[in-house]
Amino acid sequence: MNVIFTCGGTGGHINPAIAVANILRERHPDCKILFIGAKGHMEEQLVPQAGFELKCLEISGMSRGKSLSAIKKNIKAVSQTVKAVNQCKKIIRQFGADAIIGTGGYACYPALKAGTQMKIPTCVHESNAMPGLTTRMLADKVSRMLICFPESAKRYKNPDKVETVGMPIRREFVYTDKAAARKELGIGDELLVVSAFGSLGAKKMNETVAEMLSLEKADGFPFKHIHATGKFGWEWMPDKIREYGIDADNCPNLDMREYIYNMPTLMAAADVFISRAGASSCNEIAASGTPAILIPSPNVTDNHQEKNARVLSERGGAVLLLEKDCTAQTLYDTVKTLLSDRSRRDQMSIALRKDVILDSAERICDILDELTHKS
Repeated sequence: MNVIFTCGGTGGHINPAIAVANILRERHPDCKILFIGAKGHMEEQLVPQAGFELKCLEISGMSRGKSLSAIKKNIKAVSQTVKAVNQCKKIIRQFGADAIIGTGGYACYPALKAGTQMKIPTCVHESNAMPGLTTRMLADKVSRMLICFPESAKRYKNPDKVETVGMPIRREFVYTDKAAARKELGIGDELLVVSAFGSLGAKKMNETVAEMLSLEKADGFPFKHIHATGKFGWEWMPDKIREYGIDADNCPNLDMREYIYNMPTLMAAADVFISRAGASSCNEIAASGTPAILIPSPNVTDNHQEKNARVLSERGGAVLLLEKDCTAQTLYDTVKTLLSDRSRRDQMSIALRKDVILDSAERICDILDELTHKS
């Protein structure tokens, strides 16, 4: 079996593909796996680190603007895409692909388009509740459309092609025990809040959290708070909280760091988790069963983060706050309300885990086996 994975741009697109590829390699040790992505993006680091071969093409995304520069950008993007589709056909023939799976981002369009034209079994995994542009362009052409949320099925024209498979995530998010996680972190019975807004750090939300920390200080830091600033936030946020009179180095209930490397452990230990609402984050929150406050980024295509957040909030597993309404006081009051109600948090955990698909990667591998067998 020879399988091509195509993805790119963000970890939310790349990591699920790697998770499936690992299961596929366990299941079929003699299978050949190739990744196709875009030059200059995160896949150039993550895919080789995972031990897979990667070919990168010159591809760029489309602009939704109407300015002259946006039009020029789109003309270039179309030209690159046409060239990339032809390059992918050559790669597919040389590799002898039996199936092609895309897990999101504009980088996956050329290989999937080439595959459909060459009558090779193809499938797309859409991690967001609302299908993105690439997914919408390919949904009617691919052999199978794989989705995370059953609520999303109604957004596709051909229900016979659609299958709910969940989101492939690290097993630690599912199986890390809360008591063991808190013991590992040296946390006793105190309440724990964890907040993070991406590897770079959302400036607006970091500013809100910085002001919220001043409210926590005024209350004598009533709970333990671990906050990841992200790469850019780390450059200014320590100075900002000092302006609020907070000495992070000598405050036992505050742990501010650039990045969280052991997220499954922290998410399992947390009583409340605060974050954006990217597909990966939402699925990790659901798998861990951690009550969450979700503040979707308003700066994403098709407002898909808000739609992701609404899926979890309508299930009863998360509180949705829109960024325009999220002041430091509002966020602090929401945190305190959740921390004061153990019964509600328990119900949120149950609601989050109710519809989680624990064997997502295995299900996708089953579909790849089926498609290659049929072909």
